[in-house]
Amino acid sequence: MRLEAALACTSAFAKPERFDVFAKHLDRDWVEEALLATGTATLRRRRLPADQVVWLVVGMALMRDRPITDVVRQLDLALPERGTSLTVARSSVHQARARLGTAPLEWLFLRSGGQWAHASADRQRWRGLALYSVDGSTLRTPDSESNRAYFGGQSAGANGRGPSGYPQVRLAVLMAVRSHLLAGASFGPYGVDERTYATDLWPFVPDDSLVLLDRGYLQANVLVPLVTKGTNRHWLTRAKSTSKWKVIKKLGPGDMLIEMTVSKEARRQDPSLPHTFQARAINYQRKGYTAQTLLTSMIDAKRFPAAETRALYHERWEIELGYDEIKTEMLLREETIRSKSPDGVAQELWGILLAYNLIRLEMEKIADEIKVDPIRVSFVESLRYIVEEWGWATITGSPGAIPRHLGDMRDKIRRFLLPPRRTDRIYPRAVKVKMSNYDLKRPPTGRRPK
Repeated sequence: MRLEAALACTSAFAKPERFDVFAKHLDRDWVEEALLATGTATLRRRRLPADQVVWLVVGMALMRDRPITDVVRQLDLALPERGTSLTVARSSVHQARARLGTAPLEWLFLRSGGQWAHASADRQRWRGLALYSVDGSTLRTPDSESNRAYFGGQSAGANGRGPSGYPQVRLAVLMAVRSHLLAGASFGPYGVDERTYATDLWPFVPDDSLVLLDRGYLQANVLVPLVTKGTNRHWLTRAKSTSKWKVIKKLGPGDMLIEMTVSKEARRQDPSLPHTFQARAINYQRKGYTAQTLLTSMIDAKRFPAAETRALYHERWEIELGYDEIKTEMLLREETIRSKSPDGVAQELWGILLAYNLIRLEMEKIADEIKVDPIRVSFVESLRYIVEEWGWATITGSPGAIPRHLGDMRDKIRRFLLPPRRTDRIYPRAVKVKMSNYDLKRPPTGRRPK
């Protein structure tokens, strides 16, 4: 039975038309299919039905500064009951999230992100290749016993400062470089290497594509499967200071065909790896920086000119900017997400990634209308106005006026068009504000201080 029919009894109370702004890109059929595919659809009438809880989790990501009960009220998610208050108890929200679980949000993110990000990358190809980037990051979680037991965190280092103050989630995402839309994600305990999470993303990488990577991913068990388990899939990264190779032939000035040896330890762990693999080394140096070498699987020097490849690599920084948009703008520089259980953390994180994609998709639509690249539209202003318009829609309950307000929103966002990126800027990595001089609060060790 379709979820729409199953929840027909609630139609007089729930106001799905009020989500025309909130859900205009996220197909209602996808929400329905996610609930059915993951076994979370239900016929029972509840104050917070499963499809409304999906929007609650997404709303939590966008209304970071509000308590979760305020998010329910702001989005008008709860069904009123005769003789009861419209206010939903926090315990009811917690129970509704627990009933929904993680699977529907994961399904929705992968279904929608796969369609949006791949379509975007397909429209903005470089030399016939769709451009993606993969990188890792971390987020803090509340310091509950279950979170610390499951996710862990940084352990005591050589300085003896003890374990990290909060449990940490390690995360890797696959991003369409020129729109920042996310096509896939993998996350889990901090103790798992981010490159392991990255290899979980290779099935989401389409054929005829190029993945830009940080030099930390320069190892055979990561790069070889990306190329061999697809058709015309390539990688581009930067060499480490310890990287070694044998030059096979010179392809041009500062451009060489090389052979790299796979270590015995790597082949012991994965016998399918070859003894050696070929790559291409391209030397370059930017003003103000030391000389570097790019390594890539694109060994055809005519099809992939060295000069263009050098310039392209610096688009890898887009994924760093994407993480900054999530952490600094969406999470308000408070990298500790709300949930106190591992399942809640996973559900919330899928909601954050889904909300980020919804914003980025709207930005891409705006960029198409005004004929600019998506990275020319301000994420900060887009987030601000989109949240305001969604809040407005739940207050007015007037779906007929929504298209006009969407048009007004796009007109406002046009005013915050960013200037073209400058490629001649030189800013070595540094911070302006150092950490606090206060002692760090660490998890208890079982001994009371004197």
